[in-house]
This record gives sequence, C-alpha cells and structure tokens, in this order.
Amino acid sequence: MNHVLQPFAVWSLRLSLAAAFASAVADRFGGWGLPGAANVAWGDWPHFIAYTGRLLWFLPGAWVNMFGWLATIAEAALALWLLAGIRLRVAAMASAALLLSFALTMTLALGIKAPLNYSVFTGVAAALALTCLIPAPRRVVEAANTASRPRERPGNHPL
Repeated sequence: MNHVLQPFAVWSLRLSLAAAFASAVADRFGGWGLPGAANVAWGDWPHFIAYTGRLLWFLPGAWVNMFGWLATIAEAALALWLLAGIRLRVAAMASAALLLSFALTMTLALGIKAPLNYSVFTGVAAALALTCLIPAPRRVVEAANTASRPRERPGNHPL
C-alpha cells in the first residue's frame, strides 16, 4: 500500500495515540487540574488507583497499585516511542494490546458504554491501522518470501 496520504496518516495516528497516552498519564499526576475540576478524570494518583480498583475488581487489592504503575509506565513509554519513532510496529501493536485490555476490563467492570464513551475501541482500531501502515522490516518480508517459495527436494530436480 503506497498512497500519497500514507505518511500523513501514519504521523497523525502516531501523534493522536501518543497524545492520548500522555494526557492520561498527566491526569494521574494533576497535570490537567485537581480532582473534580472540569475535564479532569482523576486529578491525582489516589483517585486514579480507586478507579483502577473498580476496573480490576477481580484482583487482590494489593495488586491494584502495581497494575496502576504498570499501566502508567506502559502508556508513558508508548507515548515516547510513538513520538520518537522507536520500533514503531512494536509500539503500535503494544498500543493496540494495551488499549484492548483497557476496553475489556472497562466493559467487564462498568459495561460497554464506558469504553465507548472514551473511544477506547477506536484507539484499538487506530493502533491496528498504524501497525498495518508501517512497512514491515526488510528481514521480515524476506523471511516471508522465502517461506512461501516451494522447496526443492533431493532427487526431484529436473536436470
């Protein structure tokens, strides 16, 4: 696939996914304002962990803070990778997986409306689209081409 808009599509997907991850991380540390302020989801770490506990109701309470940190570190790292162009296919696939895990836990804990309200499924689709738009590394393409060629068997050569 080589279209004139492909570079713009790749850049806009990278930027929008990175911005969404960075915005969520900033919100957990008061970057968008205090808890209860307009357009603030959490406003601080304790409110974020309380929300995480609602989503991860099936885990022991002691694990919730650890998973909150894991999600935060993953989102911050993916935002940086997407912006800097580091291992873009890996970053895009990891973004899709992380967002899908968010969508599924939100659906199980809060119902289908919650991930729809926050466009989490749209984020999954965007990350998958980004994965498809980024050309595969040459070694992967060469390995796929080699694997699809018929093998010659001894004694089956035409000469």
